[in-house]
Amino acid sequence: MKRRPALFAALALVIASAAALILTFTLEKSAPSGVNDEITYDKTEESAGSGRPGKDLNGMKKARVFVLAGQSNAVGVGHAEYLSGHFGRDEIKKWREGFENVKLIYVSHNIRSSGFVPTKIGCAEFGRDTFGPEVGVADLLDERYPGQTFFIVKCAFGGMSLFRDWLSPSGGPGLYDPDSRYEDGFLTGGERSYGWCYNELAELLKKSFETLESEGYKPEIEAFFWMQGETDAVVGRVDGYIELYDALLKDLANEFPGYFDGCVYVDAGISEVWENYEKINEAKRIYAAQSSDRRFIDTIGAGLTTKNEPRDVPDIAHYDSDSVIKLGRLFAEYAF
Repeated sequence: MKRRPALFAALALVIASAAALILTFTLEKSAPSGVNDEITYDKTEESAGSGRPGKDLNGMKKARVFVLAGQSNAVGVGHAEYLSGHFGRDEIKKWREGFENVKLIYVSHNIRSSGFVPTKIGCAEFGRDTFGPEVGVADLLDERYPGQTFFIVKCAFGGMSLFRDWLSPSGGPGLYDPDSRYEDGFLTGGERSYGWCYNELAELLKKSFETLESEGYKPEIEAFFWMQGETDAVVGRVDGYIELYDALLKDLANEFPGYFDGCVYVDAGISEVWENYEKINEAKRIYAAQSSDRRFIDTIGAGLTTKNEPRDVPDIAHYDSDSVIKLGRLFAEYAF
C-alpha cells in the first residue's frame, strides 16, 4: 500500500507526457497553412511530369505567391492623384514608398519589371501615375501579417479577351498558338494571335519560380486572382466563358505541377457598365460555388465604383482609385 503514491505519481507523469505529445501534434496539424513564413523543407521533391529535374529542397523556405491576371482592371487604371480624397497622407505615402516585404514581378502593357521589386504605386502603365489591385493586396497582407514576406506575379493587358488572347491550350485546340507573344498580340496591327496572354503569363511564372528557387525559396501559389470578362461580355462571347476559364486554370496547373497545389482561385465580377454583365457575373458566381477552392467577388455588391474619376471626364470602364485599392484588399481577403 505504501507504494501507491509513487505508482500514482509515475502514472501521472506518463499521462502528462502523453497529453503534451498529443497537444503538440494537434497544434502542428491544426496550424493555419502558410501562416508561418519561416516554413522550411527537408526533403528532395521530384517534379513528376514537368520535364524538370527534382530539386533539393533541404533548408528552402516557403515562398507565398499570389498571381494577378486579367485585363485593364487588373492592370489598374487607378489615378494616384485622387487618392487624397479617400485616404490619409500616411497611407498614400506608404503606398508610394512601397512594401519591402511584398515583392512584385510584373508584365503590364508596355512595361516589365526586371525582377521582383517592392509593390507600390506606379507598377501599371508606363508614363502614368497609376496603380492596380496589387497595391491593395499588399496593403492587406502587410496589415494582417506584418513582417512576413509575400510575392505577387502580375500579368495583365487591357482589352484582352478570354476567347482569343487568354485562350489556353486545351481551351482552343487548333486555335491556340504556343509561340505567340506580346509582339504577336497587343502590338499587331492586324488580327491578334490566339493565346498570347496565356503564354506571357506562363513565361512570367517560369521566370518567377526560377528566380525564387535560386534564392533558396520553394514557391507555392496560395491564390490566383482573376479580373477579366469585360471584353467577352461586350462582344457577346458569354456562352462558353466559364469553360474557357476552367481550361485556363487546369492548363496552368498541368504546366506547373505542384506549384498550384492548395491554390485558391478568386474571380472578381465585372461592373454594371458592361453589356451582358449579369450573365458573365452569374456564370462566375455559379462556377465559384461548385468548389471549396473557388471564390467570387461581387464587386457591385461590394460598392466598387467606376463613375467618379477622372473628375472632368469619368472613365466609366475602369474602377475609381479607392475602388482599385478595395478590389486588391478583397482579393487578399478572399484568399484566406
